[in-house]
Amino acid sequence: MLRTFLRGGRLTQIPMHLGKRRIVLDHICRVFDVGVRYPEREVNALLRAFHPDYAALRRYLVDDGFLSRERNIYWRTGGTVDL
Repeated sequence: MLRTFLRGGRLTQIPMHLGKRRIVLDHICRVFDVGVRYPEREVNALLRAFHPDYAALRRYLVDDGFLSRERNIYWRTGGTVDL
């Protein structure tokens, strides 16, 4: 399913279907290490590598529980963890 939306590691589009979008967001959230806090500027830079609309990705990651935010600091709170 990821191949439908990713080309060369970048998103061709952000899926509008919730189930598909969550699969893509789970893949993207893996760039954030568990237990690490990230300033918004760093989150934006990491997300910009996937898609130019990094603000939408950031909002979806927070709204769908993959990231949490407080005072422009973000940390990973969901998604699959590779062991």
